[in-house]
Amino acid sequence: MHSEDSETSRRTGWAVLTCFALLLVLAAMRPLAVPDEGRYGEIGRWMLQSGDWLTPRLNGIPFFHKPPYLYWLEAAAMAVLGVHAWALRWVPALHALMMLVVMWQVARRWGGPALAHRAVWMLGSSLAFLMGGQYVNHDMLVASWMSVAIFCLGWSFEQGSERPHVGWALFGVLACALGVLSKGLIGLLLPGLVLVLWLTLTRQWRKVTSFPWLRGMALFLVVALPWFVLAHQAHPDMLAYMFGKHQFGRYTATTFNNARPWWFYGVAVVVLIGPWILWVLHLAWRECRSNPAMAALRADSAQRRLMLLCWVTTLAILGFFSIPNSKLLGYALPVLPALALLAAWGWQVGLAGKPYASWLFRALVALSLGMAVVANEVASRYTLRHSSADIAHALACVKGPDDTVLLAGDYAYDLPFLARFTAPMVVLQDWPQLRQSAGDNWRRELFEGADFDAQAARSLQTPDVLKDAASRTGAWLVMPRTGVPELPADLAGFAPIFSGNAWGLFKSPGSPQATPEQQRCLAQRLKAQ
Repeated sequence: MHSEDSETSRRTGWAVLTCFALLLVLAAMRPLAVPDEGRYGEIGRWMLQSGDWLTPRLNGIPFFHKPPYLYWLEAAAMAVLGVHAWALRWVPALHALMMLVVMWQVARRWGGPALAHRAVWMLGSSLAFLMGGQYVNHDMLVASWMSVAIFCLGWSFEQGSERPHVGWALFGVLACALGVLSKGLIGLLLPGLVLVLWLTLTRQWRKVTSFPWLRGMALFLVVALPWFVLAHQAHPDMLAYMFGKHQFGRYTATTFNNARPWWFYGVAVVVLIGPWILWVLHLAWRECRSNPAMAALRADSAQRRLMLLCWVTTLAILGFFSIPNSKLLGYALPVLPALALLAAWGWQVGLAGKPYASWLFRALVALSLGMAVVANEVASRYTLRHSSADIAHALACVKGPDDTVLLAGDYAYDLPFLARFTAPMVVLQDWPQLRQSAGDNWRRELFEGADFDAQAARSLQTPDVLKDAASRTGAWLVMPRTGVPELPADLAGFAPIFSGNAWGLFKSPGSPQATPEQQRCLAQRLKAQ
């Protein structure tokens, strides 16, 4: 490697570390968001607490919407770092780092150190990396493995003149397997779709026969298959529920939440990559025209194949996710490394050699980083208005280890995690009626999961058990501050003891009065609000 290339790679390494450090700082400053972070974080905490690493559980109830890869890593992170939100966020953060590093290394080899350096800053300063990379759900994990699979498999075909490079190919297959364990079939389907289209457009199908198919399939099955087999043995209807309803069903049906128009992902990528989208558009415009920089790029067949891989990745994945009625911002994350590289080429053909290019690039990096800091603060303030953290602190003052917590009206996703409950909450709803009328919401999550475990289903009770709970000591009722119409007006004698930002805490009439120490604790919590 030339000394100039070595210096560029050294500076790129520092860029990676700088962006990752800022990501971790922002992750430490934001409270646990609801519903996603509360839901998925609690499933990981319950797995660690219970020692049951086979069955993901929410409030003790099986939760088979997604495979368990996220929960395994969350449990491991909390075993090392402790039970708090920052420990959870190391899981998506490390996957975001992997996405960034793999893009850098493949782009450096395939397109050159200068291109890779620009792309690293463009991706590393974006909301996709700095916010999506710390958000606790499955999206960054599957996006990272899909991106890694596409780049590694593509580079394996590019590096081998007659046959794919075995090492890169097998790492791509491993990434597909872990993508499946992250969020299901899209971890294999979408990288496969991208590679089929790209190989067709670049006329490289002759190399496919030399792909290490037997080793690849063996590796994929060893990594991806065991959990599905074991979970199906323990819960025979699990595969039909996960793949039938929450994979194929969500893709084809119109009854699920988050209905968005077909153009939603066009807006999503603008939000996620920020001002760098202008240079993606500039490159697309230059593709239709001619200038010396574009002519030089077209003459480099290797870079053209990488550029084509990025265009195919972007259009195929966004096109795939634009078909279903239900759309989420996080589904656009897999295309962000490809967009960063396209933006880096757009910068090259539009601004390379311009005297103001260097300071403009720094200004846009600063702008992108500033946008992430502002977005982090806005998200924090929004979360605090809906959080049950104050109720968790109040329960820490008064709740005994064997006391019962009842929840009515809505579901406080973050409460079990923040309060570190060792037993499920008793969730009060008219469950027989809800089985007939509930939409795509938390109520359906719980009663459908309860069908897999009759004992766990006992935590789902109707409001008429409130009178019995009122006669016992150590019963605590949590409900939204706005009230719950289906509960009796007198709440069976439950008395309010604490009112938080979004939730209220009530004690059963049979419970003893708070001790002076408990009263001081509650007063401090109220003062801290």
